[in-house]
Amino acid sequence: VQLQASGGGLVQAGDSLRLSCVASGLTFSTGTRAWFRRAPGKEREFVAGIRSGVTFGVADSVRGRFTISRDNAENSLYLEMDSLEPEDTALYYCARSPRDYSDRDPPRYDYWGQGTLVTVSS
Repeated sequence: VQLQASGGGLVQAGDSLRLSCVASGLTFSTGTRAWFRRAPGKEREFVAGIRSGVTFGVADSVRGRFTISRDNAENSLYLEMDSLEPEDTALYYCARSPRDYSDRDPPRYDYWGQGTLVTVSS
């Protein structure tokens, strides 16, 4: 089982990025999928999740700027990030929980991608 995250990079404030997460070895369309991030010196935090096609729990710090989506046919999860700010600099992880539940707690997630680094310069 593998979750492969990609799409990170070095951008300037105000730019956009689209993160992708492709799952192999499991059916990504069941359960709950989410993006988390860990900024330098900070704890891992929940960014946004999606279950049964419904988005939940978008963090206040990214609401209106980040959009989570999925493509079940492609077994993929995406995070569209607009109007990026230096405070968005972090390692971004995709994850899967086997429960169809609005989980924001990392231990509820059993599979994790390796992370993709987003760096936003001012």
